[in-house]
Amino acid sequence: KIAGYWHRYMVIGKRETPTKSKLWIIRITKTVNKALAQPGRQMDWGIGRGLGGRPGDRDSGAPGDASSTASGAYGVSIEDDEDRLAFPVGENAFYVDSGQGTRDLTMEWRVFRGIMPKLAKKQAVSAEQQVAKAPGAKEAPAFTECGPSILGLKKQAKTGGVMLLGEMHGTQEVPRFIAQSVCQLVTSGMPVTVGLELPVENEERVTTFLQSPGGEVDWLKLMEAPFWRSPYPDGRGSEAVANMLEQLRQLRAQGLDVAVFVYDHPKLSGQKREDALTQTVLAQVKVAPQRFHLVVSGNVHPRTAKGLPWDKQYRPMGYLLKDQLDDVTALDMAYDSGTAWICAADQQGRKLDCGVKEAKGKDNGDRFFVHTWASANQDGYHGVFYVGHVTASEPAIRKGLGNPDAAPAQEPASAP
Repeated sequence: KIAGYWHRYMVIGKRETPTKSKLWIIRITKTVNKALAQPGRQMDWGIGRGLGGRPGDRDSGAPGDASSTASGAYGVSIEDDEDRLAFPVGENAFYVDSGQGTRDLTMEWRVFRGIMPKLAKKQAVSAEQQVAKAPGAKEAPAFTECGPSILGLKKQAKTGGVMLLGEMHGTQEVPRFIAQSVCQLVTSGMPVTVGLELPVENEERVTTFLQSPGGEVDWLKLMEAPFWRSPYPDGRGSEAVANMLEQLRQLRAQGLDVAVFVYDHPKLSGQKREDALTQTVLAQVKVAPQRFHLVVSGNVHPRTAKGLPWDKQYRPMGYLLKDQLDDVTALDMAYDSGTAWICAADQQGRKLDCGVKEAKGKDNGDRFFVHTWASANQDGYHGVFYVGHVTASEPAIRKGLGNPDAAPAQEPASAP
């Protein structure tokens, strides 16, 4: 209490990213003398000060005096009752009248100067200890912005573990989820290897690109592969995937321990393809058992349960990996309704029709998260990874080189 006024501080904090927050300190001033009361609060709209009863009894007796009336209430006026209720009770009391709140910038600055040196010192020590530095890198950043924390991700990421993500191809959000996941894991000390469902013939191109400066020539070498120029682009060669490769390249260029491999065998089909996918992924995991492997594919391959509706003996990649590795987690994609670049058979069933199509999902908010169940479901999934509202991502080749910074492809000029 200062000079007849009570001051109470309300502190509001808002977390915007894992490394950035806002703090507001509001000073609320209260007093019983109504000096700051809003206009009109003191007006008496009644013909008398009493609260009711017979006219002869309304103003008799003292406030609260039971001898004046049968109930003791007729002698209490509205103003008297307000004064009684307005008197502060306890340190957290708020008063009926008279209150103003204003942002206390001086107090905010004092708090900032008081806590920042300690936070900076703590962050520098933990960052130096936790960041996964790439082999051969001279240095790694003590801090990298990785976007809002993905809830439940780090709990599932373990050394030697394999997380299989079953996606719907052709969205912007899944590649963004992957890049964000990798960033958050490597900056917390976990070396990560990403497995992409791209043809194994592209292994050298992808590896070379990740180790390059990311210039125009580097993009040309990556994008000249037939995979990116397929007449039936199914979403795996989307602009969002190209953006993801660029983001992973930038993380590696900073000295963080990020690796990528590809494992698809498009010339095979059915069970033979599943067997080949399994052997390629298994070889990568066994070569680097100290790393966490994040393997992305369509949502049939990651299933850890035997059988499909059309083939009860079918053994997906996830089912085969589960028998040979100790830690395999399969997550199905969950999303809010939107659009996706999808290739599906046309109405006649004669050829593939690729384009932007509606995708029906369920709204669980905007924030990415990972959620696991107590046991796997009938499809062999242990949980879901949620990416929010989905938006279609067109083939990267439509953006020229596929470089996120490249200008859109120009239409050829017509002959005069």
